[in-house]
Amino acid sequence: QVQIVESGGGLVQPGGSLRLSCAASGIIFGLYAMGWSRQAPGKKRELVADISSDGSTDYEDFAKGRFTISRDNVKNTVYLQMNSLNAEDTAVYYCFAYNPRRDYHYWGQGTQVTVSS
Repeated sequence: QVQIVESGGGLVQPGGSLRLSCAASGIIFGLYAMGWSRQAPGKKRELVADISSDGSTDYEDFAKGRFTISRDNVKNTVYLQMNSLNAEDTAVYYCFAYNPRRDYHYWGQGTQVTVSS
């Protein structure tokens, strides 16, 4: 079966950094776009960034210049490097795998990121 497993979340002070990891199994990783969404308390889930199978990236405005998405097709893992974190970045971060040919998403369980002093 398909498994999407996030890790790397935790508590960080404002201005700090975290790197999230997402390991995927049960899919042909190189055929899928990968990405990250997040959901803060009381808010809708929103896209953070995604990376296509050919390596092209897309970022929401709040992430541009601070976050970097990357993928390792050998390890079947996608990463989200987050710098200059602030309290508004506090959310559960969810990893997804997407096959645009089938228009289907697989989702992980999420990892909590808390930015607080």
